[in-house]
This record gives sequence, structure tokens and C-alpha cells, in this order.
Amino acid sequence: MPLIPEEPQIHESAQGPRTAPTPRPVPGPRPAASSRPGRPGPPRPAPPVQRASRDAVKPVPPGPPAPAAATPQLQLIPASAQGALDAAEEAVDLLLDSGRAPGDVLVITTGDPHPWATHELSFGEASYWAQHDAGDDVFYTDAKIAERAGTRPVVVVAVNGGPESAAVSALSVAHARAGALLIVCGDPQRINSVLGAGV
Repeated sequence: MPLIPEEPQIHESAQGPRTAPTPRPVPGPRPAASSRPGRPGPPRPAPPVQRASRDAVKPVPPGPPAPAAATPQLQLIPASAQGALDAAEEAVDLLLDSGRAPGDVLVITTGDPHPWATHELSFGEASYWAQHDAGDDVFYTDAKIAERAGTRPVVVVAVNGGPESAAVSALSVAHARAGALLIVCGDPQRINSVLGAGV
């Protein structure tokens, strides 16, 4: 077997002067990554963050004060008392199709409760309101108990019958609970008379 001669060694003094590599900026803080399958052990810590000196930080002047709570946009969908619930369902479908999250929507009825509400209440009020509190789906309630509902970005009211007091109560609660949009489905004349009464 032939012998391989050793490579000649180059001494550091013969290589010339060494220069330090150019430092690279350190990225900002990152969330710690969880360990990957097949990679034992805890996640690696995020790299240290370089902080600017106090002299380099300039105070930011305060901006304008936040505006007062805005009143929700009001949309009226004309429908008969018998068709108000269907109109409300159609409005909910359009909201969801346009990208609105189901948990953003509250539906209030003034007459007969929505079939979903009737079904869910059959399991007890605790279960029914737990679904409301979870806030991950459209929630249906009626004017008699709507006061207990929390704020949602969109409230849809179906004026599907019931006494005038139910319509007044539902519209009052809906106006207070709607963050951005209030949709009212029903007879425009009846709705305008209720809204004109100071709701």
C-alpha cells in the first residue's frame, strides 16, 4: 500500500493578516419554536436582542384622543313578519360568505324564537348560555332574554311578530350590543315607528 505524503502545514504567520468578519444585524425577538418530531429536547432559545441606547430613543408625542364609541351602521331589510326570520337567515349567510366570523354575529327575534335557540334551550339554560360565552358561533336569542347577551360586532334583529314592547326591547338591546353593524329585518313602517320612539 503506497504511503500518502502529508500535506505541508502553512503557519499562521505565512497567511497574512486576518480580518474580522462583518457583523450581521441580529433579528428581533422571535417566539420560541416548539421542538419538532424527531428532535429531542426543549426548543432553542431565541437569539439575544440588541437594545438601542437611551439617547437614540426619541419620545413619541401622544396621538389624538380615541374617538368615543361609534354608533353601529344601521341596515334595514324589508320583510313581512312571516318572512323576517328568513330574511335574517339570509343576512347571516351573506355575512358569513363575505368572511365574517360566525362568533361575530348575534341574532335576536321578537316573535317566535329561532329553531336553533329552541333546540339548544331544550338542553338547559346553562348549556345554552355556555355556547354564547364561548363566542365561536352565531348565537340566536329572543327579545325576552336578549338583555343577557354580550356585545358582538354584528347584531341581526328579526321583527317576526310579537308585541310592540318586544320589538322595542329587541331593538334597544340590539343597538346597545352591536359593535359595527345592526341589521333589522321586518316591516319598515313598524321598525321606523319603533326607532322613532327613541331606540
